[in-house]
Amino acid sequence: MFTGIITDIGTISHVEERGDLRVTVQTAHDTTGIAIGASVANSGVCLTVVAKAANSLTFDVSAETRRRTAAGMWQEGARLNLERALKVGDELGGHIVTGHVDAVGQIIAVTPEGDSRRFTFRMPASIAPYVAPKGSICLNGVSLTVNEVHDHEDGHDFTVNIIPHTAQWTTFGTARAGDDVNIEIDVLARYLFRMKQLA
Repeated sequence: MFTGIITDIGTISHVEERGDLRVTVQTAHDTTGIAIGASVANSGVCLTVVAKAANSLTFDVSAETRRRTAAGMWQEGARLNLERALKVGDELGGHIVTGHVDAVGQIIAVTPEGDSRRFTFRMPASIAPYVAPKGSICLNGVSLTVNEVHDHEDGHDFTVNIIPHTAQWTTFGTARAGDDVNIEIDVLARYLFRMKQLA
C-alpha cells in the first residue's frame, strides 16, 4: 500500500532479459533499511526488491507488468518515481494507492498556468467512469487531484495541475505531450462504481 507521495526519482542503470526482465534502479534511498522482499512503487507499479546494493535496488518485472505499463519505462536511463510502502502510523499525505496499474494514458497537452502547468491526459474509455472532477487519481505513482473531465467523440480526457514542487520532485518536471503514463484509479471510486451497478 502506498500514498502517491514520491520520495525519490530513481534511474534504471541496468536491464537484463531473463525469464522476466531484471531491472536495477539507482536511488538516493538508504537501502540498508529496505529488506529483500520489500515492496517499492516504481512510477506507480508495485515491485518486489530481489537484490540491493548501497545505492541501488533490483526488481523483476514480469511480461504481464510490461504489457500493462507505459511504453519505454523499463529501459536503461529511464527515470522512475519511487515510493516505499506505507508503514502503520505514517502520514497519509496523498490517497490510498495499491501500485496496480489500471490503464495506460497519454499526455496530450501541457499548458503553463501561473507558476504551475496544466496537463491534459487522454484515458481509455474503460476507466472513464471512475474519474471525476476533484477526485483523486494516481499518475506514474503520483497522487494528484483531477481538475476537469471531458467526454467527447474523440475520447475521454481529464486535466490536473502540476505545481512547481511536484514538478521538481517527480518526473513530471520533464514530462511532455506524447508521453505515456501509468494510471491507477481511486480505489474508493472503484468500489462505489461497483456498488452502484449492483444497487
